[in-house]
Parts: sequence; structure tokens; C-alpha cells
Amino acid sequence: MFTGIIEELGTVESLDLLDGDAARLTIRGPKVTEDAGHGDSIAVNGCCLTVIEHGAGTFTADVMRETLRRTSLGDLEKGSSVNLERAVAAHARLGGHIVQGHVDGTGTIASRTPSEHWEDVRVATTPEILRYVAEKGSIAIDGVSLTVTDVDDATGTFGVSLIPTTLELTVLGRNQVGDTVNLEVDVIAKYVERLIQGGTK
Repeated sequence: MFTGIIEELGTVESLDLLDGDAARLTIRGPKVTEDAGHGDSIAVNGCCLTVIEHGAGTFTADVMRETLRRTSLGDLEKGSSVNLERAVAAHARLGGHIVQGHVDGTGTIASRTPSEHWEDVRVATTPEILRYVAEKGSIAIDGVSLTVTDVDDATGTFGVSLIPTTLELTVLGRNQVGDTVNLEVDVIAKYVERLIQGGTK
């Protein structure tokens, strides 16, 4: 489990596609690798990946087809910046919200409106994801825990506001209009919907 509080901006060292079906990703992140072990979980732009190799400030993870299909990880290239967060320890503070690292799909940066003390960002996404997004609810964008400012079903967008710290310390400060971002909706919304539908007995 993660909290959506980014620990470090990492840099992609390599992304090797394997038969178009999977990939092997190597990232430089000295902070998140300082205590990394084989099998540990590290979120990369909000995607929970498993460390298979590590050393000298880098780690490598395998990325399966489902992850490539649902996320933007396949678009990364050598030199890309990525948000990194280690799995939260049981004794740590939950500073953001419950983030599983299981990306539901992607969105597109629709607009950015700077102001003196923050920046308003609108993200366009599919109706399948937007139905779980609620005003003043939580959402993870590229692994960053954010509060939804509003939802516009007519345009298929929702808004978030980014403080200077978020702009400085995460890839959201570098994203341009038209860029693809990973989205993970609040897991509680999905469980509530499943229960209301009755699930399976």
C-alpha cells in the first residue's frame, strides 16, 4: 500500500520492450533504493512494481502486459522523470490517502491555469473512470494523492489544484497539456459500488 506522497523524482535509465508483451524498466532513484530489497514494492508514476534487481542507486522491475495496457509506463523513455514512492511501513503516517498502486486507467491533461499560489489542472478521462470521481474526494494522478475540486460530466473532466510543493517535487509540475497521466480512483468507491450491485454470493 502507498499514500500518494511522492518521496523522490527518479529518472528512467532504460525501458526494454520484451516481445511487445512486457517490458523491463530500470530507474535511478537513490532515496527509494537506499533500503530496497528483492521483491519490495515501489510505485512508479502510481504503478506498483516489484523490485527484481537493485544496486548503485537504481532498481529494475518487470512490467507485464496488463500494466502496459492500462498505464502510460510504455511511453517512458531514457531520461524521463518519474514519481517514486516506497510502500508505506505499518508504523508510518498515512499522509495522503489509501493508494494501492493499481492504476485504473489513464487521463489526459486538458488544461492548466496558473495563479499566484497554486495551479488549477483539468484532466479528461473516460466515463468508466469519471463515475468514481467525486468533488472533494481523493484521486491519485501519476501516484500523487490529490483532492478533486470539481467534476464536469458534460466535458468528461475533473479538476485538481496543485500547490507549489507538488509542482516542484513531482512530474505534475512538468506535464504539458495533452500529456497522458495514470489515474487510480479511491478504492472505497469501487467496493461500495460492488456491494450495492450485490456482487456474487
